[in-house]
Amino acid sequence: MYTIKFFLIIVPLVLSSRTDQDNLSFDFISSESKSRFAMLDDVKILGNGLLQLGHGLRDFVHKIKGQINDIFQKLNIFDQSFYDLSLQTNEIKEEEKELRRITSKLQVRNEEVKNMSLELNSKLESLLDEKFLLQQKVKYLEEQLTNLIQNQPDIQDHPEVTSLKTFVEQQDNNIKDLLQTVEQQYKQLNQQHNQIKEIENQLRRTGIQELTENSLSSKPRTPRTTPILQLNKTKNVEQDEPGIGLGPLHLPDFPADCATIYKRSEHRSGTYAIRPSNSPAFNVYCDVMSGSSWTSIQHRTDGSQNFNESWENYKYGFGKLDGEFWLGLEKIYSIVKQSNYTLRIELEDWKDNKYHVEYSFHLGNHDTNYMLHLAEMTGNGPKVFPEHTDLVFSTWGHRAGHLNCSEHYSGGWWWRDVCDENNLHGKYNKPRAKSKAEKRRGIWWRSQNGKLYSIKSTKMLIHPKNVESIE
Repeated sequence: MYTIKFFLIIVPLVLSSRTDQDNLSFDFISSESKSRFAMLDDVKILGNGLLQLGHGLRDFVHKIKGQINDIFQKLNIFDQSFYDLSLQTNEIKEEEKELRRITSKLQVRNEEVKNMSLELNSKLESLLDEKFLLQQKVKYLEEQLTNLIQNQPDIQDHPEVTSLKTFVEQQDNNIKDLLQTVEQQYKQLNQQHNQIKEIENQLRRTGIQELTENSLSSKPRTPRTTPILQLNKTKNVEQDEPGIGLGPLHLPDFPADCATIYKRSEHRSGTYAIRPSNSPAFNVYCDVMSGSSWTSIQHRTDGSQNFNESWENYKYGFGKLDGEFWLGLEKIYSIVKQSNYTLRIELEDWKDNKYHVEYSFHLGNHDTNYMLHLAEMTGNGPKVFPEHTDLVFSTWGHRAGHLNCSEHYSGGWWWRDVCDENNLHGKYNKPRAKSKAEKRRGIWWRSQNGKLYSIKSTKMLIHPKNVESIE
């Protein structure tokens, strides 16, 4: 560019000089030879300027050509990225269609399971009615046989009487077996129904519908210089639960507990589905705190849920996960049997004082009445459980050993050889003047000085000591 400017300045000067020499040629004939030499010098200068201008133009053309090549390379990269994104968008839409098809199929199967459950319920009721009638008939026949034997003892071994009695016993056994089979099928259908519900909830949380609605155009644009990518075809997976008849179905990879969910970058408290090892999937409430997520097994805050429940309800759980609930002994055992866990208990009294304690613990199975063994207590709260002691769980309908604490104190709880006042499943009492008997049936704990304190809210949570051990 500087060469061009120089040339534009020099040329007018040269031309002007040449014009002046022509006008003065008639007056200064003696200086003609000198003017010719001057014109040759100007031509040389002009030639050098043109040569430099040519070199500058050549460099400028090379520079522009390099910039154009860079722009084309970036355009090719952009086309390739856009093409890959379009292919991924089409793949996501195909997966969305497949998930919608599976969801609709699950809904149909769910209705079928409901209808079968209703039909089984009606059959079970009719069988119970028939059983009751047969029991009445058997009772009547037994009374008749007893009277007959008492009045005529010589015909006790009569073959017709013996045959009739045997037939009645066989019929009674057949009815019992049939009722047991129906009850097993009914439980199995309920379990399958719950699994279908959990699968539907997991599919709703994928959020694929919202992702694909804002995706790019479904028609991929072929790049200029890039070959088409080869996508992996969707593989058919085997059916997870036999007997349901849902066809090919890929169940989600459920985590083992809430700590695993947190490790998978889900850092919000809420309800999630988990599947401990060798156990069916179920929902839990995950409470995020202290840089991890704890699995909540119990929560009481307002007395909306009655905790004076039966042994079966304490075994399988009751209440609502977003309110007051008890997760269930069987579910808790399925989680903690995977690794070593820590039990955390949080308490709040009616003066808004908050306490917490943490234990290392071990929980037994159903055969041990879910025996609880605790050790290594830490925290600022009261000693809710005694350390290094085996505690067994009992309710008003399932007594553990010779104790009858649940019937006197209300609610199912872990007890030792004596009934303790520390019971987080008692009746929810407001902090008004109560008798000593009413206090013992409520949510209370006894301090070291022997005074009973009322509790407004409780929370029990579990967390693995080593998250890597349950991956």
